[in-house]
Amino acid sequence: MSAPPVAIIMGSRSDHDTMAPAAEALAELGIGHDVKVVSAHRTPHEMVAFASGAAEAGYEVIIAGAGGAAHLPGMVASLTELPVIGVPVPLRHLDGLDSLLSIVQMPAGVPVATVGVGNARNAGLLAARILAIPSRTAPSGDAS
Repeated sequence: MSAPPVAIIMGSRSDHDTMAPAAEALAELGIGHDVKVVSAHRTPHEMVAFASGAAEAGYEVIIAGAGGAAHLPGMVASLTELPVIGVPVPLRHLDGLDSLLSIVQMPAGVPVATVGVGNARNAGLLAARILAIPSRTAPSGDAS
């Protein structure tokens, strides 16, 4: 059985409240999605397996939320050809600025679309727009 088009992943169960609006936006639009906890730090082998197998599983877009060091979106993007949307999750310290900077400052060839701090709803809406593009074939890596 093929996966729904969107995977919503987060580094911890504590990120669920922040990430729930992405699932709500997708549900409102009738777009299937899975929600999973996949940690770059606590379960790195599972993260690698998920990211490297996401396209084959049937996913078309990945929404990845993370706080603090926020490595999850970038690590996943480095392991898949699928579009990855990063959601900076605000934490006690720095109100998510650390997460935002970590997600937005990716090296060339590892693209991660980034929405505002805590704005998972926009991530869901962006995923819907990506799915609406007639041909989503993109070159791998950075051509420069």
